[in-house]
Amino acid sequence: MNEQVNEETPMKHAKRRAALPALVMAAVLAVTAACGGRVGENGRIGVVYLNAEGYYAGVERGLRGTLGQEDEGPQLLQTNIQSDPAKESSFINTMSSAKADALIVSPASATASVPAMRLAEESGVPVICYNTCVEDAQARKYVRAFVLGSPTGFGRVSGEQMGDHFLRAGLKDPQVGVVNCEQFEVCVERRKGFEQALKEKVPGARIVASQQGLQLDEAVERAQQLLIAHPDLDAFYGEAGSQTLGAVRAVEARGKAGKIAVFGGDMSVEAAKKLQDGRVLKGVADISGIKVGRLAGRAAQDVLAGRPQTGFVIPAPVDRYLGAQDGARWLREHPDGIP
Repeated sequence: MNEQVNEETPMKHAKRRAALPALVMAAVLAVTAACGGRVGENGRIGVVYLNAEGYYAGVERGLRGTLGQEDEGPQLLQTNIQSDPAKESSFINTMSSAKADALIVSPASATASVPAMRLAEESGVPVICYNTCVEDAQARKYVRAFVLGSPTGFGRVSGEQMGDHFLRAGLKDPQVGVVNCEQFEVCVERRKGFEQALKEKVPGARIVASQQGLQLDEAVERAQQLLIAHPDLDAFYGEAGSQTLGAVRAVEARGKAGKIAVFGGDMSVEAAKKLQDGRVLKGVADISGIKVGRLAGRAAQDVLAGRPQTGFVIPAPVDRYLGAQDGARWLREHPDGIP
C-alpha cells in the first residue's frame, strides 16, 4: 500500500457473507443472442461479485431496483469470481472486448486486479468499485467512483457494543479473541476501529489471540482452537460474517453459551436468529448489500449520463444491531433473507 489509509481512503478488499450463484458468461451472451437483441438494447453493465455470500444477492437487488429490470433498463452481465483474480481478469477482458457500457466490481486484489481495471478504463468501459477496490493511487487513475462503508467506523460499532457489555458485567480486564479476515485490508481497518473503541470503553481489555478463518468451516475451527488455548476468554470479535458465525458456532459447540459473548459484522438470517436468541451473539455491525447496490447503480447512472461526481468515495451507511429486539426486527424487515 502506497499511503496511509483512513476512513476516506478506498480500502483494498472485502467483507464476506452468505449465497448468490454465479452466472455463466457464455449462457448470458447466448440469451442475449436468442432474444434477437431485445435484452441489452438499453445497455449492458458488467457486474463482478467477489464471492458467493448473501451480501452480493443484496447488491444485485439494489442494482436492479435502481437500474430497472432488463426489459426496461440495462442488462446486467454478472459473475461470481470466488475471490480469484484470474477469473476476474477473464471476465473483465470479455467486458472490455464487448465494449460494455460500464463495469461495477468488487475487486479480488488491491494489486493483482489493477491490470484488469486499467484495461477496462483504456477500453472506454467506466469502472465503479464497491465494497473493495484496488490500491488508492491506481483506483484514482482507473476507477470513476468507489462505494464504501467506513471500515474503521464498522469496527468501532462492535468495539463500543462489546465495551458496554463488559461495563454492564463489571469486567475491568476482559480477555478477547479475534477471528479475522485480515487477508483483506478492509478487515485490518475494521480491527483498528474495534480495538480503539473497545479500549476507550474498557482500557484493561486485552486481545489475547487472533486467528484467520476466511470460510465458515475454517472460522469455526479457528475459534475452537482459540477456546482450547485460552479457556478464560470473555468474548470474541468476528471481523465479518463468516468469522462472527464461526465464533458463535464454536462457543455453542463447546458448551460456553451464556459465558462467552460474540460481537461482529454482517447481518444474515442466521446472524439475526442468533442475535434474537441472545445467548451468544450480542451485537452486529452491518453494511446492507441492498443499500450498496443502490448507491453503485446511481453512480453508474451518473457516469453514463456524464453527470459530475460529488466525490470519488461514495459513503455507504453502517448500521448497528444490538440484542434480541434488533434481531427480530431484521428478520421482519428481510422476510426473504436478502441483506
